[in-house]
Amino acid sequence: MTDTLLEIHTAALAGMTASPGAFGKWAGLVAEEDFPDADLSEATFCARLTEEGESGGALTALWARSLTAWDFADSPRWSPDTEPRTAERRSAAYDRLRFGDDIRKVLDSAVPVVRMAGTTVIAREHTPWYTPERAAARSFYWRAYEGKLRQKGWSEAAIASLDEASRTVVERLTDPEQEAPRQAKGLVVGYVQSGKTANFTGVTAKAVDAGYRLVIILGGTLNLLRAQTQRRLDMELIGQENILRGADPDDVDSLVGIDYIGDDADWPAFVQHGGRPSVLRAFDIERLTTRENDYQSLAQGIRALEFEKREQGLPLYDRANLHRAAARVMVVKKNKSVLTKLVKDLRQIKGILGELPALIIDDESDQASVNTSDPKKWDKGATERTAINGLISELLGLLPRAQYIGYSATPFANVFVDPGDAEDIFPSDFLISLPRPHGYMGAQDFHDLDSPLDYSERTAANSQEKAHVRGIGEEQGDRLQEAMDAFLLTGALKLFRADHGVPEQAFRHHTMLIHESVRTDDHAELADLVKSMWHQAGYASTEGHTRLAALWEGDFAAVSAARALDLPNPAAYRELQPYVSRARQLITKGGNPVVVVNGNSDRYFDQLDLDFDRTPNVWKILIGGTKLSRGFTVEGLTVTYYRRTTRQADTLMQMGRWFGFRPGYQDLVRLYIGREEALTKTRTADLYEAFEAVCRDEEQFRQQLAQYAELVDGQPQVTPAQIPPLVAQHLSWVRPSARNKMFNAQLVEVRSPGKPVEPAAYPQDPEELRRNTERWQPLLSRFTEQTESFTSSPTDGSSGRTFSALTARVSHADLIAVLSQLEWERTGIFLPHLRYLAQLDGRLAKVDDWLLIAPQLAQASRTEASVLGSVPLSLVRRSRQADKPSFGRIAGLDHRLAAQNLIDAAAVPGAVPPRGVGPGTGVVLLYPVVEATADTEVPSVVSQGKADPSKLVMAFTLIPPQSAIGTSRRLVHFEARNSRNEDAIIAATADQDR
Repeated sequence: MTDTLLEIHTAALAGMTASPGAFGKWAGLVAEEDFPDADLSEATFCARLTEEGESGGALTALWARSLTAWDFADSPRWSPDTEPRTAERRSAAYDRLRFGDDIRKVLDSAVPVVRMAGTTVIAREHTPWYTPERAAARSFYWRAYEGKLRQKGWSEAAIASLDEASRTVVERLTDPEQEAPRQAKGLVVGYVQSGKTANFTGVTAKAVDAGYRLVIILGGTLNLLRAQTQRRLDMELIGQENILRGADPDDVDSLVGIDYIGDDADWPAFVQHGGRPSVLRAFDIERLTTRENDYQSLAQGIRALEFEKREQGLPLYDRANLHRAAARVMVVKKNKSVLTKLVKDLRQIKGILGELPALIIDDESDQASVNTSDPKKWDKGATERTAINGLISELLGLLPRAQYIGYSATPFANVFVDPGDAEDIFPSDFLISLPRPHGYMGAQDFHDLDSPLDYSERTAANSQEKAHVRGIGEEQGDRLQEAMDAFLLTGALKLFRADHGVPEQAFRHHTMLIHESVRTDDHAELADLVKSMWHQAGYASTEGHTRLAALWEGDFAAVSAARALDLPNPAAYRELQPYVSRARQLITKGGNPVVVVNGNSDRYFDQLDLDFDRTPNVWKILIGGTKLSRGFTVEGLTVTYYRRTTRQADTLMQMGRWFGFRPGYQDLVRLYIGREEALTKTRTADLYEAFEAVCRDEEQFRQQLAQYAELVDGQPQVTPAQIPPLVAQHLSWVRPSARNKMFNAQLVEVRSPGKPVEPAAYPQDPEELRRNTERWQPLLSRFTEQTESFTSSPTDGSSGRTFSALTARVSHADLIAVLSQLEWERTGIFLPHLRYLAQLDGRLAKVDDWLLIAPQLAQASRTEASVLGSVPLSLVRRSRQADKPSFGRIAGLDHRLAAQNLIDAAAVPGAVPPRGVGPGTGVVLLYPVVEATADTEVPSVVSQGKADPSKLVMAFTLIPPQSAIGTSRRLVHFEARNSRNEDAIIAATADQDR
C-alpha cells in the first residue's frame, strides 16, 4: 500500500539537503505532479507524528534525519549566527520551513534537539578545502557507511555527531588535489572503549571519497586485533562487491580463497553497494590485506601498488586522474617484520609515490608508535628511534603526501613527542578531542565526581558508586564468590530480558574480567581457584539459589528499579530462576567457565577462540593481565573484579575495561575494586580513588582544551606545539618532557575571568608549609567569629544545600601580596595565574577587592583550631593523589557552586550585588587542609586548640569577576624561549625547570 504522505515528504526533503526551505511549496510541487488529492495540512502532519508515538515510525525517522542534520550543521549559510544543537538553531530551521506553532511543538516532542558537546579542535591555521559542497559532491563511501550505521540501529543524533567529528578531522588534512606536497600530523583523543574505530572508519570513508588513494591503518600489535579492525572496515565500509572483485557470488568455484564466504554468519550484513563502485561512477577499493592475512611482500610488488592514470601527462593528484583511480586500503599490524616488508615494497616504486595522496591511521598511537629510545643519546648525532617509530618515520619519508592521524584515549605520550623532530609523529597540525558518545559508560558512571551529597545520603538512585561499585579489601573481604554470583545472575537477567522484548543481539556476549596480577603464574593459580569455586558454588542447589536470590533482592532489584524502569525486570527471584540454569550452561559450555588471557603471541590468541566477531556467543570469565589493557575489547563485559595496582596514569586508564557501551544492561554492570590498598609507604589511597583521580585529570584536561579552543579574532589561542607546557602547568605531576628536554613554547599567562582557579601542587616539606601558613596570617586575622549562611544552586535543578562560613573582605593588593610569596611543589606552577591576577590592579582590568570565605564543616564532623592566632577555623581532610604531589579536588561542590553563583549574579547588568559582591569583587574559598582521609582523626595537628602551621596546607580556590578580562578574549599567552625560532625546542636540564 502506498504511503502517500511519506512519499511527498521524502521527495520534498530531498530537495532541501543543503538548507531548509518553504516546506509547503516543496510539498505542493510534489503533490501537484503525482498526488493532486493529498492532504498536506499541518493538522494531518501533526496527527501522523502523534500516531507514530514514542517508538517512532517512517515519517518520524525521515524528519529526524533532516532536522538532526540541520541541528548539527557547522555555521550554515542559512543561519550563520546560531550555534549547533540549540533551540535557536532549530527555531531558525522552523522559520525557513515556515512552520506554525503546533507542528513545531509536535516535532520538538518527536525529535528533540540533542544538546551534546561537539568536537574540540586545537590546531594551526589551515587552508579550508573540505567544503560542504565538495563533501556532498563526492560521498559514495560515506553514504554507504552512514547507511550501515542506520541498519545497526544508530540514532540520527549519533550518526550526525560522527559525521561532524569525522569531518572535523578530514578538513584538517591537506587537500589531496593540492599541487604542493604537504604532510599534516594530528592526534584524535577519544575515551577508553568509546568507539574510536567508528570515527576512523568515518574518516577513511570521507578521505577516500575526497581523493586519498592509499590508506594504511596500523591496527594493534596482535593478529587478532588487526583482523578485528580489518573485518570491521570490510563489513561496514569496503563492502561485498569490493571483496568479491567481480567473482560471481552464486558460483562456488569462483569464491575459493575469498574471505568471509561460507565461514562468517554475518556475510549477508556486509555493506552492499548495488554493483561494482567503478561501474556506479565511483571507484573501487582494493584490499592489500585480508581478514586472515596481514601485509605480505607483494610478488608483483610494483604492479600491485601502481595507479593507472587516465591522463598520462598529468600527475595522479590531478582531479582528472585522482577520482577515477582505485583506492588501496591495508590494515597492518604494528610489527617490525610486517612494516619492514611494506617499506621495502614502497621503495621499489618510482615516481608515483610523490604524486600519491596517502593517509596513515595509527590506532592506539601511544602504544609502540611513540619513540621511547633514550634521549640522552640524541645530542651525539641523529635521533635514535625504536623499531616501530623508525618504520613509521620511513613511511612518512617515502610518502611526501602522506597524512598521519594518531588515535588514543591516553594522549599524554603523543603530546610529549619531540615537536622539533620533523620525522616523528608529534601532532603538529591538530589535536582533536572527541565528545563523550551517547550511551557510553565512562568515569562519570562509576564515580560521584561532583556529588554534593554526604556519603550517608547516597543511594542507588542518586549515586553512581552505590549503583555500580562494590568495594573489596580488608573490611569488605575479597567478595570473589559474590562477584561470580553476580556474573551468573546478570547472565540470567539478560536472558530474561531477551525473552521479554529486548533485542537478543545486545546480549550476544556475556563476560566477567578478573585482574589481580601481571604474573602468568598467578593467573594459572587464580584460574584453578575460580574453577574450583565455580564448581563448588552449588548453583543448581537450594543453597545456591538462596544465595542468588539474596543477591538479587539486596542489590540488583533495587538498582534496576532505580535506573532501568524502562527495561523488563522480574518481580521476584522465582521468575528469574529458570534462566539461571540456561546462563550456567552457556558459561560452562566446553566444560570450563574460565579463560586465561596472558599470552603475547598470535598463536596463543588463536587457540583461545576469543574472536568476539566470529564466535556466536562468548560467555566466559576472563583472567588476565597486561594483555587485556590495550586494544583488546572485551565484549559483553558486565562484572569486573580488579585488584591490581599500577603507578602509571595511562596504564591505569587503559585498564578501565569496564568503560564502554552497555545497551540494555547498564544497570547490571558491577565493578568490584580494591578500596584499601597501600600504594606508597608514606600514604594510603585505594585503587578506586586512584582511578577517580586519573579520571578527574583527564576530564579537566579535556575541559581546558575546550576552553582554549575558541578562536580570538579568527586566530587560535593555542596551537598543538603549545599543549605540552599547558599540560605540565595543568597537571603538576607531569614533567614538560623528557628529563633533558624543554619545549620552546613557555606558558606565560593563564586568564580565568569568572572561572575557578584551584591549584593542586602544594608543598610537602613541613618548613615550606609553615612559611606558607605564616604568609596567610595577615588575611586570616581579618576573620571574626560571626558566620554567614550560603546556599548552592546545583545545575541539575535539585534543591540547593546550605552551609555556614566565616567571611572577610580584603583588598586586591593584600591578596596579591600573599599569593606572590607562596611556595609550591614545583617552582613556577602557579606563575601563569599569578601574572594574570597581578594585572587586575587596573593594567588589564580593575578588581577592587575579594570576599574570603572559609567554609565550616557540619558540626558532627568538624575539627576546629586557631591558625597563628586566628579565630577557630574548620580544618578539612584531603588526600594527595597516589604517587603525586597534587591533591584531587579540594573545594567542596556546594562551596564552589555558591561562590560561582555570587560571581555570576554580580555580572548581571543592573542586578543588586549579592552580599556586596559587585562586578569588581572576586571570591576566594580558603581551606586549612590536613593531609588525611575522611575518617582519619587529626589530634596530632591540633594542640590546645591551636593548629601546627607546619602540618597545614593553606589551600584555596579563587574566582575572579567576569569583568576581569580587558578588551581581549584571549585566555592564554605563550612566549618562545628562542624567539628566532618559535617552533623549535632547546635542550635544558631538568633542574632548569624547577
